[in-house]
Amino acid sequence: MNEHEMERKITEILTDGEMKESDREQEQRKRIVPKYEIRIQTQLDPIVEETRKYRMMAQEIDDRYDRYMSRVKDRVKDRGDKEEAGE
Repeated sequence: MNEHEMERKITEILTDGEMKESDREQEQRKRIVPKYEIRIQTQLDPIVEETRKYRMMAQEIDDRYDRYMSRVKDRVKDRGDKEEAGE
């Protein structure tokens, strides 16, 4: 038996027979793509907070998070400027 025949046989075994009604409904629900995406806006960035804690405990060998930390500081600064301007 070659691979193609084995694959065909396995497919037949798995697809033979009817699905139970409850299984069919569950499968349909799983396939439905949600219309909405829920996002939660936080005041604190967990990456920034964790990085600050690690930097208090030890010194980093490389500065891989420096660029991210500077971007976050710029965003916080921009957000503060907008809030002061009343936007």
